[in-house]
Amino acid sequence: MSTQARRDDASRKSSSSSAAQKEKQQQRPLVVVIVGASSGIGHATAVEFAKRGAKLALAARSADTLSHVVTECLAAGGSALGIPTDVTDAEAVQKLANRAVSHFGRIDVWVNAAGVGAVGRFDGVPLEANRRVIESNLLGHMHGAHVAMQHFRETERGLLVNLNSMGGWVGTPFEAAYSASKFGVRGLSESLRAEVADLPNVHVCDVAPTRVDTPGLANGANYTGHRLRSVMPMLDPRRVGQAIVALAYSAHPKPVTWLGAAALPSRVAHAVSPTLFGRARRWFGERNLEHGQPAPLSDGNLYEPSADAVIDGGIRSARAEAATAAIVLGTVGLALGWWIGSRSR
Repeated sequence: MSTQARRDDASRKSSSSSAAQKEKQQQRPLVVVIVGASSGIGHATAVEFAKRGAKLALAARSADTLSHVVTECLAAGGSALGIPTDVTDAEAVQKLANRAVSHFGRIDVWVNAAGVGAVGRFDGVPLEANRRVIESNLLGHMHGAHVAMQHFRETERGLLVNLNSMGGWVGTPFEAAYSASKFGVRGLSESLRAEVADLPNVHVCDVAPTRVDTPGLANGANYTGHRLRSVMPMLDPRRVGQAIVALAYSAHPKPVTWLGAAALPSRVAHAVSPTLFGRARRWFGERNLEHGQPAPLSDGNLYEPSADAVIDGGIRSARAEAATAAIVLGTVGLALGWWIGSRSR
């Protein structure tokens, strides 16, 4: 056999070996860490992964709520371990990663789904509450990303999913700290994607839904004096969970996954006239609060975990989604008309 023939034969064997190794890795159950797994999107995502037989390290502040999710995931066909963790504590998040690796041997997917909110006029919300939102939503994501990326760089493979929202692209009146945290998460993801460009099997993805019908709205901090309702379409949390799971099993995960009927028209309206769109959102937000029932001021779950271990918030309806989508589309039309008129003048 000639030298060139031996080289070709060795190359074919190497390619065959790599393909077999990749197929073997795809067949084995994924090891998934989900932070913020006790309710809402994190809970829904855990159950969806469990249906695929994944091995799950589930984290949230409350051991009691985690135990319910672990039981549900075991019943769905997965393996699950509950690890109480406060994402604002970097050392605790590092211990979470160490425990997942020691128990399951590795981490394939890390999902940052923990988050809190504080609704109210920015200067009417206690500064400490705004700080807590940033610590949970932005620093919490950074703590998770830091340990996940260290592991992925060592193993040269892995998926980091950062749960974002439309608030990371379009500012949200009366939720300034929440929106600021999501803008920060957006910058974090973009920066990390650039850093791992030399690692073809490491991916960083944002999942950005519009409003999701989770217990978060009812359990969050409320400094408005009124009961909160959503003026945006409400998505089923399971739809978001399914989108996250789809990324984990995709050969080419999308950098950003948008979810919700209002996502595209909102981005278009904001791009055409951010000032007009912001005023429209403020107007609708104010009208929504005015019609809400009186409610006491509350820190919600900023400092103490919620007792809920449920997925749904019980708010969404098809009629509300259709009405809100029509409002957003109308705002797009107004913004386009204003922009065209200003250019002609």
